[in-house]
Amino acid sequence: MRTDYKKELEGYSEIQKEIAVCRKYGIDYTIGKGVVSRVINRLHPPILKLRVSEIKKETASATTFRLVSEDSYLPPFQAGQYISLCVDIEGIMTSRPYSISSPPNQIGFYDITVRRVEDGFVSTYLLDEVKAGATFEATSPSGQFYYNPLFHGKDLVFLAGGSGITPFMSMIREVTDRGLDRKIHLIYGSESIDDVIFHEELTNRAKNHANFTYSLVISNPDKGYSGLTGFITARLIKDVVADTGSKTFYICGPEAMYAFCLPELEKFKLPERKIRKEMFGPPKDVSIDPGWPKDVRPDAEFAVDIKGKKKIKAKATEPLITSLERSGIIIPSSCRSGQCSLCRVKLLGGKVFQPKGVLLRKSDRQFGYIHACMAYPIEDLEILI
Repeated sequence: MRTDYKKELEGYSEIQKEIAVCRKYGIDYTIGKGVVSRVINRLHPPILKLRVSEIKKETASATTFRLVSEDSYLPPFQAGQYISLCVDIEGIMTSRPYSISSPPNQIGFYDITVRRVEDGFVSTYLLDEVKAGATFEATSPSGQFYYNPLFHGKDLVFLAGGSGITPFMSMIREVTDRGLDRKIHLIYGSESIDDVIFHEELTNRAKNHANFTYSLVISNPDKGYSGLTGFITARLIKDVVADTGSKTFYICGPEAMYAFCLPELEKFKLPERKIRKEMFGPPKDVSIDPGWPKDVRPDAEFAVDIKGKKKIKAKATEPLITSLERSGIIIPSSCRSGQCSLCRVKLLGGKVFQPKGVLLRKSDRQFGYIHACMAYPIEDLEILI
């Protein structure tokens, strides 16, 4: 017969009595099993099921889609964040990030404002094909382009270009709707007055709220236009905001805007933490990047061997993730700007070009991972998904 040595341990009988008392009068924690995961999923569900409840034409090239929950509720978000909208276009599954333009002080709906992109695959589909009642899946709100009261101060300057106004619109609406103790000066650049998204609303909010100032800059004005013209230069910024040293700058817009405005901001010798940037997708033509290898033709194609799956063809000037999606291979993605790292794959062989702005972790570089949304093949590749 085996001896139960536990009973010979000092204090064993007292512990058994305490266990008996706890089982009779204590809390049964098994009742709360799964509570933590339910709370997490409520705040940040992996997939949102959305329905288009309303469509509003903003300009000839921009439209706002109001999205409501198809099955439950919408999680909270920070003004400036985005959702990644998943679409199925002629059998090709893909996604695009769109900043939420509605304010976070209400979560009955999300507004996303989409501007037509030349040869745009998804924007053309949304603007020309989607009607009220259409349903989509999307990721939960993500992104780091939002206000942090601990670091960003209370005096902010927003530099927007084109559809780059969308995250700022959420911030402006929140601050003015809630009467927050924060000053915002928006400098919004556009080629023409007709392309300015939310112009009437921005004008009215500036009239009605002393802590919000709106400066519109038109680069190609019609004859007789009396407002600010040209580009958003350091001199223009200095003229309209005066003391630049005490402010935090946020910038969002097309690729050309970053190339022009960031060097202008550098003239103020601001600390890096005083300039916040939001990247909008891959470059329009990566082959004109100064770092692009001159021996790789823009029209070149390369073989991509996906270990354990199949081989596909990939264009040199097309992000690797797009080539994968065209071949029916879907990988997780969110920002599509080389920042969130969800689309990372392991590069086993070959070389890719990654333009400036890709936030690749040190560990990813060390172990050979790349961001497929901002990686361009310049040789035949072998990758692991």
